[in-house]
Amino acid sequence: MQAKEKSRSQEIAQQVQDRLRREDLSPIPEIYELWFIYFARSKTEVVRAVDILIENNKKITDQQCLDVYTRHLGELKNEQTVRRAGEQIQATIDEVTGRVKDVQDAAIDYSQSLVDVSHRITASKNPQEVEDAIRSATIKTKSMIEQNQKLEQELAQSTLLMAELKRDLEYVRREAMTDGLTGLANRKAFDEEINMLIAEATQSRKPFSLLMVDIDHFKSFNDNFGHQVGDQVLRLVARTLRDGLKGRDFAARYGGEEFAILLPETSMQSALAVGNSLRLAIAMKDVINRSSGDILGRITMSVGVAEYAFEKAPEDLVERADSALYVAKHNG
Repeated sequence: MQAKEKSRSQEIAQQVQDRLRREDLSPIPEIYELWFIYFARSKTEVVRAVDILIENNKKITDQQCLDVYTRHLGELKNEQTVRRAGEQIQATIDEVTGRVKDVQDAAIDYSQSLVDVSHRITASKNPQEVEDAIRSATIKTKSMIEQNQKLEQELAQSTLLMAELKRDLEYVRREAMTDGLTGLANRKAFDEEINMLIAEATQSRKPFSLLMVDIDHFKSFNDNFGHQVGDQVLRLVARTLRDGLKGRDFAARYGGEEFAILLPETSMQSALAVGNSLRLAIAMKDVINRSSGDILGRITMSVGVAEYAFEKAPEDLVERADSALYVAKHNG
């Protein structure tokens, strides 16, 4: 690194540290990277997103930074992981292919050597020549055994590497399908799940239902108590929804303060009961300010329910559940 570049990097690092102290942000890798990119002005979309964050908030929280990081840098990180995994897999395949070819060539050579030894022993009447032929065969056999053992070890190492890469790719997939704030499935995962349920329902002719859930007056709550408490409310709702479901029931953060719940093999009537049970469970939860311990009150949520109509697109189900949610919110 050139002296000028080093000096610039140190300057940016100092700006990042100062900002993290001023905002009381945690110096974790993702938040540090976000602010380093911001001060380095190396990614326009990140600079724009952080500028909006600064403009709209008196105090910036860890979660807000992580949301920006996930939105603008998380996908890039996943792509890099996938690309590295692909490169490692290809390198491993090339290496194993080369080793197998070497062993195949050695096996052909070994086979020919045994044929030669056999001919020498058959043709020779000299005990010394027979002994030499047997010694040559023994050396070739030992070499062949060693090469096979080495190949076995390399294949075992390759198997371990492949298993590790599989875990990495599975982690990337989970990350890509998970909402960073609530830990629930995200919109992308929801879209996959609803399409899978439609395919299953079309085959089995068994109904499934969708609940669209929205936190009542969330914006006012957020404005009154701040984004950090608002994030806490979203996590509280997500946890309550998760705890209130069972089996293959599927909860996702649909966007903002709206959640979506898919209920496989569930009729409209049963879905209404599930929605009401979840609504009551939320209404029983106190929102507590973690820094002061004060009880800030309770929250309520509205639920819209719709049952899948066969041969219809997923958008139809979402629209009907959304319409029911709209009615529920305006009817109190």
